[in-house]
Amino acid sequence: MILVLLGTQDKQFDRLLKEVSDLKEQGKIKEEVVAQIGCSKFRSKYIKAFDFVSKDEINDLIDKASLVIAHGGVGIITECLNKNKKVIVAPRLAKYKEHTNDHQLEITKEFAKNKYIIPFYENDNLEDKIKEAKKLKVKKYKSNNDKFINSVKKYIDEL
Repeated sequence: MILVLLGTQDKQFDRLLKEVSDLKEQGKIKEEVVAQIGCSKFRSKYIKAFDFVSKDEINDLIDKASLVIAHGGVGIITECLNKNKKVIVAPRLAKYKEHTNDHQLEITKEFAKNKYIIPFYENDNLEDKIKEAKKLKVKKYKSNNDKFINSVKKYIDEL
């Protein structure tokens, strides 16, 4: 099963859902597609969609998924990586009114730079990204929280 996670943002992300639906309709995605679509209005007979469910239910779906296609939120990315899941990340973009700014683009670039995820940017081919994900060997996620905390401590100590 391919799981699409759009998060709880109060804006639509129909652009990504349409891409996934088109690939499923064309037979280029063979697996079942399940999507948490939040506030998006897009509906497709090719995607089993729901708005919101509990965190436990999301975690169960992540566990069952062979691949996760997610928006560029840090929480969902790290949740998937901590479960050693293959993740394609599609950042929401301000110019499409999918978010108020492009911070998800920066988050996606950072995770991609460290080769934790496969980024899906607006002019990329999703079919190619899915093929790439199938071959991907998942890299063990290592948080940089300790580095961040040490930097803050050092800054405070220097005050």
